[in-house]
Amino acid sequence: MNNSQSRPPGARLLNPRKQPSQARSAQTVETILEGAAHILEQRGLDAYTTNAIAERAGVSIGSLYQYFPTKDAVTVALIERELTDLVREATQALALPDRSAALRQLIGIAVRHQLRRPALAALLDVEQRRLAALMPSSGNAIAMRGALVDFLGAGTGALAPELAASELMAIVSALTDAAGRRGAVEPAALADRIEGAVRGYLQTLATARAGSN
Repeated sequence: MNNSQSRPPGARLLNPRKQPSQARSAQTVETILEGAAHILEQRGLDAYTTNAIAERAGVSIGSLYQYFPTKDAVTVALIERELTDLVREATQALALPDRSAALRQLIGIAVRHQLRRPALAALLDVEQRRLAALMPSSGNAIAMRGALVDFLGAGTGALAPELAASELMAIVSALTDAAGRRGAVEPAALADRIEGAVRGYLQTLATARAGSN
């Protein structure tokens, strides 16, 4: 179960206080999130405070607290913001009729996402691991996993598509994260290496399935 009674008490501090209901409120939230992103990119986690975020965003600390009860709540919202475009593009790629092209496009999307703002992506990865036990369920993550399960189940006949989806996501994430930490990386070459690893994994699944028949 995933409800407020079964989750740790601190989990509620990761939820926004309220959702923006008007364009002006939505813009304020976006300004806060982009301010948070700039603090992480330019000054790192040591300087990442609600006061610094509010100052960078050009809003009062009271305005920030209207929407986010804690710094970690800002971080969770920022993680979700960064995931939204990634998941939208990835699910569209997985729906392509050419499965080989779908896989290649999926990997390219993951690489571009990680390298677009590598310092931000690397620090959000760190924070996501730290907050994992408390974070609310992510609709983006659920959508991504569902699309991968459908892709793997339909095309590879994986014996356990749910497990295969988790492992495939882990492979791609590990390699893109490592590339982001290294700094300067050639995106096309990185995509080639990840594709090789992914296709090797999928071939192992196919071999295991053939051996079970």
